[in-house]
Amino acid sequence: MIRVLVVRDGGYFGIQVRVLLSAQPGIEVVGTLPMDHDVAARAVPFAPHVVVVDSELMVSQVLPTAAELRARIASCSVLVLCDPTKPGMLPPRRRGGEISFLLKEASPAYLADSVRRLAAGERIVHPRLQAASLNTERGLSTRELEVLGLAAEGDSVDDIAKRLYLSGGTVRNYLSSVIYKTGARNRLDAIRIVRKDGWLR
Repeated sequence: MIRVLVVRDGGYFGIQVRVLLSAQPGIEVVGTLPMDHDVAARAVPFAPHVVVVDSELMVSQVLPTAAELRARIASCSVLVLCDPTKPGMLPPRRRGGEISFLLKEASPAYLADSVRRLAAGERIVHPRLQAASLNTERGLSTRELEVLGLAAEGDSVDDIAKRLYLSGGTVRNYLSSVIYKTGARNRLDAIRIVRKDGWLR
């Protein structure tokens, strides 16, 4: 039996994804958690084989949490559901590591098949998402968006460095680069600009 944990935005606990997967043979949905800072720590007792992230957050904001899940539960695969109509929800071009990406609109059978493939050790990036990501123009790298996303949540430079396994100097360099590339006056202005352009929620 494949143990699946669903992670959703706070206030709405993934009932639809949970129902879709619970009806599939060989899959057990062991729980649902809200997407927040300590979700990785709270996921450990569930011992999931696959974590399905169904969030309206931008992918750059989900990647740090996905990396923490993988670090705390080594045998766990992470599947992020994306909407290709929203630019900030496309998978990264060069990064993503062991994280998989699937369309939010995937059918129950396709979703279940993807979960089974992930549990067997495969990595999945839906071709439509991959093509959309490659064809989208954006001035900021995925890592820059990750750093800015954490800054937007109120994390300090030290907090961001710990979460992304970077040095404080590297984090400051990323933030400076974002400010320069966006033409912002400061970090808060950069967050406002990037949110307005649809790359950050």
